[in-house]
Amino acid sequence: MIVNIFAVGDVFGENGLDFLSDKLRAFKRLKSIDFTVVNGENASVVGITPRQADDIFTAGADVITLGNHTFSKRSIIPYMEDNRYILRPSNFSPLSAGVGVGIYESRFGDIMVIDLIGRCGMDFGPDNPFFEADRILRQNRDIKIVLVDMHAEATSEKAALAYYLDGRVSAVWGTHTHVQTSDARVLPRGTGFITDLGMTGPEESILGVRPEMSISRFLGESNRRAYEPADGPCKLEGAIFSIDSETGRCTGVEPVRVL
Repeated sequence: MIVNIFAVGDVFGENGLDFLSDKLRAFKRLKSIDFTVVNGENASVVGITPRQADDIFTAGADVITLGNHTFSKRSIIPYMEDNRYILRPSNFSPLSAGVGVGIYESRFGDIMVIDLIGRCGMDFGPDNPFFEADRILRQNRDIKIVLVDMHAEATSEKAALAYYLDGRVSAVWGTHTHVQTSDARVLPRGTGFITDLGMTGPEESILGVRPEMSISRFLGESNRRAYEPADGPCKLEGAIFSIDSETGRCTGVEPVRVL
């Protein structure tokens, strides 16, 4: 049986969250989506609050993944301790709040979601995501459908992880850079991959931010204000991974952009 997994790129700001709420459930019905993973770490531009997490679940997410801004809003910490459907990167320190791996029951059998973060270009030192993936997979050999969100800056690190896990997981997708890439495909041993899902947020923006604010940073202006989300029409980006529930292999990847 084919399972349709929808992975949604980073939700940015309240306008991105509103757009997700308006569009996600209808899109899931249109595409017969069985399971949905949404990256929500930029719902507050930097971080996510419990109310925003609740809104993402209400919009239609089954699981929320996070990334380098996981703990930017301290109010999310007790929420994460009580909710196994929101994941922070598994290769954070084991002393970190929350969990980085979830196993969820479905009519297709168990679905495992792994949240990882890259090390290239990040401003802290997480454990090696390749070794962390090995550890998790060794402990969960019987699960057929395995999904990996690789939250990373470097496209090479995302692709390297995907090839490293090819044939051992069902899908690997990249998040964090907010620009959808054109390389969606099934790798030689049956793992679906896209380097970056893109973003759910303002279309006329620089990675979700008002263009003048991002430009001022690159100009070196000392009086620049904190980042604010851009106004105007939004987009929802992501990818659909079609997975054989018997083998765990991906049979196709479809990039998505909803305007």
